[in-house]
Amino acid sequence: MELTNTNARRVVPAGTGRAVRLARGARLRVVDLEGGQVGDLFAFVADDPEEHLSASHTRTSTGRLFPRAGEHFVTTRRRPILTLIEDTSPGVHDMLIAACDAARYRALGAPHHPSCADNLRTALTSVDLHCEVVPQPVNVFMNIPVSGGGELRWLPAVSRPGDSVTFEAELTSVVVVSACPMDLNSINGERPTALALEITPPNHATKEET
Repeated sequence: MELTNTNARRVVPAGTGRAVRLARGARLRVVDLEGGQVGDLFAFVADDPEEHLSASHTRTSTGRLFPRAGEHFVTTRRRPILTLIEDTSPGVHDMLIAACDAARYRALGAPHHPSCADNLRTALTSVDLHCEVVPQPVNVFMNIPVSGGGELRWLPAVSRPGDSVTFEAELTSVVVVSACPMDLNSINGERPTALALEITPPNHATKEET
């Protein structure tokens, strides 16, 4: 698990997931290294992982399908857990689509395919945490437009190489990011690729202002 007392950077290889610990006030920048790659992001309160980021509670709080910069993602107890600080991408993200899992891939005829749900469980195990139910992820860079009639479309991500989304932790948290392994529809373009996680410690604001 990455700590947040120093700047840190780690790559999330295509199709895998990683867990990081964020102290309150630390920032996490998720970078799309090659462009067109979806990242499933989950956040848990570090000392009580039963409380976690909730997409539905966040939509209720913001009145939007996805927060604007400066707005909070909230937990199942309606507490802010992450704030969206900056988005250098075209701003197309999703909080409607569930994490891909073994059942979805079986239905698609690929029973042994890696999944974001399995990536979440593996990443949490690496930091001695466990979740009974896979929460709805924050799907950064995912392009699922909703038509006027309510239909969903599965389109390639429009993020470009180097595009990023930056979050600030409002609570000490464990965040998991999965570089989505989906290669049976178009959401990741031609093939899944890697993401990078860049962590800035909680004293970033003081350093930036001096």
